[in-house]
Amino acid sequence: MTDAALDDLYREILLDHYRSPRNRGRLDAPTASADGANPLCGDQITLDVVLDDDGNVVDVAFEGSGCSISQASSSMMTGYVKGRPTEEALAGVEAFQRMMVDGDPLDEEFGDIEALSGVRKFPVRVKCASLAWKTLEQALTAQADQADPVTTDERSMTT
Repeated sequence: MTDAALDDLYREILLDHYRSPRNRGRLDAPTASADGANPLCGDQITLDVVLDDDGNVVDVAFEGSGCSISQASSSMMTGYVKGRPTEEALAGVEAFQRMMVDGDPLDEEFGDIEALSGVRKFPVRVKCASLAWKTLEQALTAQADQADPVTTDERSMTT
């Protein structure tokens, strides 16, 4: 497949997830939730997760607004993590970040998520694609007393 044909295919996959997002909405009784924002682009999401007693992601949903990349990435991420153990979901976050930052290829199990790899060519947009994944990481690892939203703006991060 030519590069142009692959770009067209990826564009169609992203538009499909943007126009018909999977797992969009709020859950009635989430086990964990987190808020995320990308102040530079205006993207915002709230992510709800239901975990079973063994730490498996039983259900996940997001609600929010923003650019097509952030919303498509949120849709794709929820489809990927549903049914997975927390450890696998967190490993998926790491693999996604490596793809976005270093260009590492994803395993086949990520499916359509590879369509987001082209975003890497536009560093400002990497934050849009990463927002849902960073928000998932916070939802799965945050302690009850950590209520600060995830942000992709380095200026607001403390060291």
